[in-house]
Amino acid sequence: MKYSVLMSLYKNDNPSYLGLALDSMINQTVKPDEIVLVKDGPIPRKLQKIIDDRKKSFRFIKDIQLRQNVGLGLALNEGIKECKNELIARMDADDISDPTRCEKQVSRFISNNNLDIVGCLVKEFSGEVGNIVGRRDVPLNNDEIHKYARRRDPFNHPTVMYKKSSVLKVGGYGDYRKNQDTDLWIRMLHDGCMAENINEYLLLFRFDDDTYRKRKSWVNTKLLIKIRRNGYKIGFSSLNDYFTVATAQLALFCMPIWLQKLVYKKILRKAV
Repeated sequence: MKYSVLMSLYKNDNPSYLGLALDSMINQTVKPDEIVLVKDGPIPRKLQKIIDDRKKSFRFIKDIQLRQNVGLGLALNEGIKECKNELIARMDADDISDPTRCEKQVSRFISNNNLDIVGCLVKEFSGEVGNIVGRRDVPLNNDEIHKYARRRDPFNHPTVMYKKSSVLKVGGYGDYRKNQDTDLWIRMLHDGCMAENINEYLLLFRFDDDTYRKRKSWVNTKLLIKIRRNGYKIGFSSLNDYFTVATAQLALFCMPIWLQKLVYKKILRKAV
């Protein structure tokens, strides 16, 4: 069963991180039919060189140039249009996939044709690949995912493989600069999509102090509360779910970064 890999990058991405991310997808035990790489606005030569170098060993890389930076969600929508396969594996430009990740996800789609989304668990690392600092576990079966999604993201975004038709049916990613995946999961699950997460750590997620700074942002907080309010308005979640999430997000925003780190490590993440 063939699949496409969908990635997006922009000018501030780290070239060495991009190289590792691409290599991890090129070297899958079941290789992708293509890698669709969306350049979200102009990128520096160092990033383009990484792409050109990888094309020498894997010629099925299709890089799409957007004239200006439009944000992750809209960039991914452009990439989805270019993917020729029904199955699309998402990947970020700074993470690393296990070599067996896509083989195991494709296998799940073959076993159950009703599935629309398949994700997995992640280990978080900082600096060196071997420096594992945490884990993010997510619910495994469809019922648990639907329930969990009322308050928290039920998938680790760069781990998912989904059906192109299922994403397009709900209109693709929304025009949000942050939390595009949260909005997409709510709409897909509300539409009746079937999902599961593989109970294995099949992706290494880069997590450092800069990650905390990006999340401690009023734009990030405001958009997430707006997206959760939309989830309540369409009947996906309850008013209590919405107020719980909004209160928690406002509390996290107000916390100093040292306290936010403590909450993430002790409550929102599992220890190594």
